[in-house]
Amino acid sequence: MRDFVITADSNSDLLPDFIKENKIGIIPHYYDINGTTYGDEINLTPKEFYDKMREGIMPTTMASNPEVIRSTFRRYVEKGLDILHISFSSALSGGCSNVMTGALEICEEYPEATIIVVDTLNASVGEGMFVMKAVELKEWGKSLEETAAWLENHKFDLCVRFIVDDLNHLYRGGRISKTSAMVGTMINVKPILHIDMEGKLVPMSTVRGRKKAMNTIFNDMMDSLGKYRINSDAICIAHGDALEDAEHLASMVRESLPHKKVYINYVSPSIGSHSGPGTIGLCFWGEKR
Repeated sequence: MRDFVITADSNSDLLPDFIKENKIGIIPHYYDINGTTYGDEINLTPKEFYDKMREGIMPTTMASNPEVIRSTFRRYVEKGLDILHISFSSALSGGCSNVMTGALEICEEYPEATIIVVDTLNASVGEGMFVMKAVELKEWGKSLEETAAWLENHKFDLCVRFIVDDLNHLYRGGRISKTSAMVGTMINVKPILHIDMEGKLVPMSTVRGRKKAMNTIFNDMMDSLGKYRINSDAICIAHGDALEDAEHLASMVRESLPHKKVYINYVSPSIGSHSGPGTIGLCFWGEKR
């Protein structure tokens, strides 16, 4: 049985130390600010990126580059390694299609190689937690095929809840109407969004005020955990340069679920371009996606 590596997209919002420690191959998604493309060799720190958005700069985004995908996969298969690629939702980006095409092309070039692409139908730390589980399964001795099958069979048990601070970013991304954005902003409405069964980011509900929104996603998580409440799987929080709120949410989780680890990281710029500064995402294994 050939050994395999795990690769993912930069949209997985994994902590840098985790990527390095587990040798995760990362394929970048890109964003453009004033004609400069970032995401590969050139990048901004999360703080720099979100500060630019606060100044009124509106980035545009691009999916993963087909040539970068092929060169990344080729580098591994030439070392005799198979690949499990864990992808950002196909419903939110063309990146998944690019990766699947690249995998087919490399497997035609190297018939002895196996590349399996798992479309997580998820985003941000939702994708990242698939990677974390894949690493765990591999450490348990599971094969490439067994690991991929487990992820496919449990795909809809990974839940994501998002709060955004500025409704205008959702309007720019086509998620809500201009009227809804204007009215919601005036009355301080905070939408609660989730990743649905089709892998789309859709509204669940709205509440008035950020504090209530934070309490809402926490309470929804507690109601949705089901059989996963007692296990030790981690809970992840991603934020759009809103560390204080992320830490507050983490403290709520730790108090109620002290047996679970909690990880906090930034929402990557290629996602943050659409969600904006102040975004908070909560991701967990549960029974109610």
